[in-house]
Amino acid sequence: MGRWSRAVAPVFLDWLGAARRASWLDVGCGTGILAETLVELCAPASVHGVDPAAAQVSAAARGPARNRAQFQVADARKLPFADASFDVVASALVINFIAERPRALAEMRRLGADVPGIPGTEASRLEALRALFLEAGLEQIETRTVDVCLAYADFTDFWESQTPDYQPTTKIIAQMKPSERTRLMHAVQAALPAGPNGSIEYCARANAIKARVPR
Repeated sequence: MGRWSRAVAPVFLDWLGAARRASWLDVGCGTGILAETLVELCAPASVHGVDPAAAQVSAAARGPARNRAQFQVADARKLPFADASFDVVASALVINFIAERPRALAEMRRLGADVPGIPGTEASRLEALRALFLEAGLEQIETRTVDVCLAYADFTDFWESQTPDYQPTTKIIAQMKPSERTRLMHAVQAALPAGPNGSIEYCARANAIKARVPR
């Protein structure tokens, strides 16, 4: 699959859109082509590759990603890692070749970090707000979005402003393990565009709705 893998890997990784400084697991790494490509393009914090074929793993360990990735022999149906060990679990041109695919996918899911829902997110969507106002018997309903951009001195200023004690997201972050919080902060920082002297300009959107009581 070598030539096909090299052609597919950059497109696949761009489509995944994973944040920089993420920890990756490459399931069915073969000779290490996906690992090699993501090291080159994605600035990962760490890369682990597993494959059931010892010869493939040996080739990957000698390849271009050898100094940035770790490779080992392992079966996709019984992966030798603890729960929630990785930010991204990827498998390129491999799943169709795995026996007991549902079992393998369950293993991959087990290793990915859970992303808890943010309270109120669904209720704040324009469609949900409109349905709520209609149910209340209101008329002349109008909606709009309000976009606001703010400037922060640096990432610390940004992070502290986004995580006050009363925020639901702050409570979720507080429940994470220290290593998970560190990974999250690195991922957020990597996703933010940094300006001069490390300053950050960040834009957010609020959904607004108004209506009238029927006469």
